[in-house]
Amino acid sequence: QVQLVESGGGSVQAGGSLRLSCATSGFRYSSRLCAGWFRQAPGKEREGVAAMDTTGTNTDYADSVKGRFTISIDNAENTLYLQMNSLKPEDTAMYYCAAVGSPCGRIRSLYDYNYWGQGTQVTVSS
Repeated sequence: QVQLVESGGGSVQAGGSLRLSCATSGFRYSSRLCAGWFRQAPGKEREGVAAMDTTGTNTDYADSVKGRFTISIDNAENTLYLQMNSLKPEDTAMYYCAAVGSPCGRIRSLYDYNYWGQGTQVTVSS
């Protein structure tokens, strides 16, 4: 059974940093997967933030987070990370990790992902 469990959310002031983690189980990381982070603010659609191929060769970021966020994966620990620096109030949202059993070179539509975590809240105050 595939499971994704996010952690690491919280409240920070603008300019601060957080690192989100997504512990996964039930995957064979030796298989090539696409893993990503999405976020959803109240009243807004869920949007892709970052994604990467589990080989680590391909990464993609939304323009709004380029240069501030970094997606990474620890294949030994089956854990996906999102390092978020220089946070802004507009980054406030529920953050979700997601995965699909095929490779990717870009974030892909949220409808392509068939495994989702429960979300972790990130709140950035000005």
